[in-house]
Amino acid sequence: MQIDIIFNIVIIVFSVVIHEVSHGYMANFLGDPTARLQGRLTLNPISHLDPFGSVILPLMLSLSSSPLLFGWAKPVPYNPYNLRRGGLWSEALVAGAGPASNLAIALMFALFIRIGSNMGVSESVLALSLMVVGINVMLALFNLVPIPPLDGSKILSAILPRGMAQRWEVVRVQLEQNLLFGFGAVILFVMLLGPLLGGTVRSVAYFLAGI
Repeated sequence: MQIDIIFNIVIIVFSVVIHEVSHGYMANFLGDPTARLQGRLTLNPISHLDPFGSVILPLMLSLSSSPLLFGWAKPVPYNPYNLRRGGLWSEALVAGAGPASNLAIALMFALFIRIGSNMGVSESVLALSLMVVGINVMLALFNLVPIPPLDGSKILSAILPRGMAQRWEVVRVQLEQNLLFGFGAVILFVMLLGPLLGGTVRSVAYFLAGI
């Protein structure tokens, strides 16, 4: 059990680091060098770790057998006014890069499980790989929830009709500036819909891995 908790935290740390670096690379690709100039386009976890979001919270969730297991790293900074294409779609691409990277990790390890299960790979390695799949599916789906400051709130701005998007942007920015309210909304979501999301994550992870 203690080994599982350690693996959970290690997987979360590296998964959220890749998540944040992906935001930075997409912003840099679209013309904003802020993250690159601040040395944040690195996989060195020391540059990204948030003590509470990267270690303490995942540890608490693991110890409490929570249906949700997630965390975060320090957000990679970017300046939306530097993005070449401008507009809400560019911000949505930067926001979506994080969940997309987690989905890519999940798919890669799910493919390994499908191949490895037919090639005699040990059960312990396959079980660890399934943990990677589950945690990254969780991070991808959780971050797509349209609650500021989660990535889904920026993606929602890009897909809403123009008038609704403008009104939502005002609300989103206000909520992002009020971190306490935003964090409270996320916690409320976890309390109300955590079991449902946890079940969905498990189903998706098993489907991807062919279990």
